[in-house]
Amino acid sequence: MEDKKKWFKIPKDFSIKKDQLMIIFLVGVLLLVIALPTEQKKEQSDSYEEETVSTAGSGIDTEQDVYLSKLERRLENVLSQMEGTGKVTVMITLESSAEKVVEKDIEADSETVTETDSQGGTRTTQNSTHGETTVYNGDNTQSQEPYISKELSPQVEGVVVLAEGGDNAVVKQNITEAVQALFGIDTHKIRVMKKS
Repeated sequence: MEDKKKWFKIPKDFSIKKDQLMIIFLVGVLLLVIALPTEQKKEQSDSYEEETVSTAGSGIDTEQDVYLSKLERRLENVLSQMEGTGKVTVMITLESSAEKVVEKDIEADSETVTETDSQGGTRTTQNSTHGETTVYNGDNTQSQEPYISKELSPQVEGVVVLAEGGDNAVVKQNITEAVQALFGIDTHKIRVMKKS
């Protein structure tokens, strides 16, 4: 215990001047300022990573994700009822996202002028104009939304099916034909495998 007292003992002639105290204080503040922004940036990047992970984990963020998960569930339901398939897990990839077709007013005007000069020559001039104007819902000009005439579903690009009966050639063939009939995709874009 006495060794600790000797180590912490402050000499009698030791004194800190105001200037030295101010320098120590400013150095401490400077270190604090340097340390804070890096921690905030780290916290922001961590929260972004957490959001990305939770977004990817949930799988239901956008309309396309909802559409895709619903499509997968429906296909799993149908395939699991086929003879010999057993439990089924399906993954579908899409070629593109859904497309909304906006209604447009199309104005087209075409004019043809034929001129004959005094020497018997003929000159034909064609003038055409084409314009499109988007059609909006409602009369309120402040919050106008375009009128959607139709919505095109995304095209299926590939399908992977994991089935308990996926090692049976007949079951594989039946699953492949069913997926082909439903989505109209080539057989090389369909993979059927045994589920473990």
